[in-house]
Amino acid sequence: MIDSTARSTAPPRRAGEKRRLEKHKARAGWVLLAPALLHSLIFLALPTVIVVWLSLTDARIAGEGDWVGVQNYLELITDSRFQDAFIRTLIYTVVVVPGGMIIALAIAIALNQQIRARGLFRTLFYIPVITSPVAVSAVWLWIYNPSAGLANEALAFFGLSRSGWLTDPSIALPALMVVGLWQSLGARMIIYLAALQGVSNELVEAARLDGANAWQVFRNVTWPAVSPVNFFVLVTSIASSFQVFDLVYVMTQGGPANSTTVLVFDIFTNAFERLHIGYASAETVLMFLFIGIMIFLGRFTQPDRKGD
Repeated sequence: MIDSTARSTAPPRRAGEKRRLEKHKARAGWVLLAPALLHSLIFLALPTVIVVWLSLTDARIAGEGDWVGVQNYLELITDSRFQDAFIRTLIYTVVVVPGGMIIALAIAIALNQQIRARGLFRTLFYIPVITSPVAVSAVWLWIYNPSAGLANEALAFFGLSRSGWLTDPSIALPALMVVGLWQSLGARMIIYLAALQGVSNELVEAARLDGANAWQVFRNVTWPAVSPVNFFVLVTSIASSFQVFDLVYVMTQGGPANSTTVLVFDIFTNAFERLHIGYASAETVLMFLFIGIMIFLGRFTQPDRKGD
């Protein structure tokens, strides 16, 4: 009789212990997540709410200003300076993002081969990523120096005329694009290199045994294997390119003739030089909306998302 009673009460006890264990795991999970959630709340969510609120005011100093509703957004629509800055940022992004992805993938494929000093080359390509943007800008200012820079010396060596890389409005933005491409290659290369490590050697060998050439192996084996990381690289690259600022600030200050004034530099000018905090906040909100739209459109370029 006692054994029967014990057996009848055992399952409920085990069920109760299981529920307590699950609750304990849930509490432990929230405790571990708390620092990251607190960080996101303080440094992401709260500033976002403040920026959106400021964008609806005519604040000259953060925290002060009268409510103007969507007036700042209506002014931005007809603001030629904002329109030009947006177009330049869009051009910069359209060139740097796909160009950087293609070059980074090509370098990653080359450095994934059994070549001499492979580790050294990987390190050299990654160094610009961990180098201060100010130091990078200083190096490229010397390269683009109109009188004794390496770029003009190379042109002179081939018998071509010297160029005012950062003083000519027609080529100043493309010159910055080159710097942006160079600086971002390392990060994208490392991501693609990690993806290439997961490519099945058996599939590659099988494709070669079937008579596939290098392009066919890449298209049918390598590309499908690295495709899942393409969206991540695309998202981070778009966000980074749309927010380019340090190169512009150090190298050109938005010049010459505003030819390199991009969105973030225009936001900086409105906020900290003209002290139009509300107007700059509206620009910031629109910029992040544009980033979101481009990322949303970019997801449809992924083969595994076309059916979404």
